[in-house]
Amino acid sequence: MTNEKFGELIKDKRILVTGGTGSIGRIIVKNLLKYQPRVIRILSRDTTKQIALQEELADSINIRYILGDIRDSERILMACEDIDIIFHAAAFKYVPQGEYNPFETVQTNVIGTQNLITAALKTPSVSRFIMISTDKAVQPSSTMGASKLLAERLVCAAQYVQGSKSKVFTTVRFGNVLGTAGSVVPFFIKRIRQGDPLVVTHPDMTRFFMTINDAVQLVFAAVVHAQGGEIFVLKMPAVAIKDLAEVCVERYGDKPVPVTYGAIRAGENITEALLNPAEIPNALETDTHFIIAPSVNVPGFPAYHYPGARPLQSQAYHSDTVRRLSKEEIAALLNRAEIPFPSVGTASVSASYSQP
Repeated sequence: MTNEKFGELIKDKRILVTGGTGSIGRIIVKNLLKYQPRVIRILSRDTTKQIALQEELADSINIRYILGDIRDSERILMACEDIDIIFHAAAFKYVPQGEYNPFETVQTNVIGTQNLITAALKTPSVSRFIMISTDKAVQPSSTMGASKLLAERLVCAAQYVQGSKSKVFTTVRFGNVLGTAGSVVPFFIKRIRQGDPLVVTHPDMTRFFMTINDAVQLVFAAVVHAQGGEIFVLKMPAVAIKDLAEVCVERYGDKPVPVTYGAIRAGENITEALLNPAEIPNALETDTHFIIAPSVNVPGFPAYHYPGARPLQSQAYHSDTVRRLSKEEIAALLNRAEIPFPSVGTASVSASYSQP
């Protein structure tokens, strides 16, 4: 039913996807094409990725490729002209690099998001604005996480500062998306193929993981069910990174590769959370996801009602307290994520501990 309703909302619409050549953005674009939008404008600043995607989607005549940066407010306003729906996937997402480049991180994730919100508010045709966020925005310890927290707050604020307008601004909060650029599994596979040790930064490190299809379905749900100002969060399994490393060696290696432990990187947490304590009083849940309603109480702002949602009862929102996937379940998750399985044989794991 969600996909059917989503199709009705997308058909014949003009759509803007920022960061549309990135790992998440390009998947959003490919899925949008199934629902016959009038046009998709892809905004990104990477010429090489634009050319590659243009060649891949050469048969799609309703795509426009726009070079630009979300930091450039004038360019963003031009890109939004006559647009109906905005998917905001452009972001600076790398935690350690963000610690060494905090000014750049804020310019992209905070100022860039503000520019896009301002353009959306100024463009009469825009009806929906969906931003992609991250679980690193929950109780952030990094510049990247803090910048995405501010971006979430800006999107929420846009909902109730728009006056008489009826635009819907909402956020989807992702976990770690398996197989995307810069994510851990491709990094592990590369090192395994090179015969290099897999370095896990802490033996107790855990993360929430989702597949690209999970991510797309969450975005679809947000488009259909959003009322404005809320955050949608998928209920995700927790994975111990050391277990993931060992499964990757068994799955992708043809000879033993050691798994070692090193120092935690700048800005990195040992665990992650899907909700923070301040959000819990405003949170609802369904069987598949959490919905965090805005905490700001604005007179006249409508009450929230989501069919099938109930008051929060689950405590499954912290990666060190929820049930962790077994190694067999991790392998099944990699299968579901369609991470390529090579034809080489399996290998045993030699785990060692190295002092930071």
